[in-house]
Amino acid sequence: MDELMKKTTAELSKLLADKKESLRAWRFGLVGSKSKNMKEGMATRKDIARILTAINHKITGEKHAAKTK
Repeated sequence: MDELMKKTTAELSKLLADKKESLRAWRFGLVGSKSKNMKEGMATRKDIARILTAINHKITGEKHAAKTK
């Protein structure tokens, strides 16, 4: 989580898009019986949640910093 907080919002958005694409590919592979690793999808969903949390934390922190000035 610390490494996510060090990244910029743009970097996090790109990483989020990559993870969503990875999840989409995993789901289609699952339907076609290409994917045998069930934990991969769960781990990818958790990564997406962590990225979204980091983005929201940065946005909320920026709004809070602007209000206090």
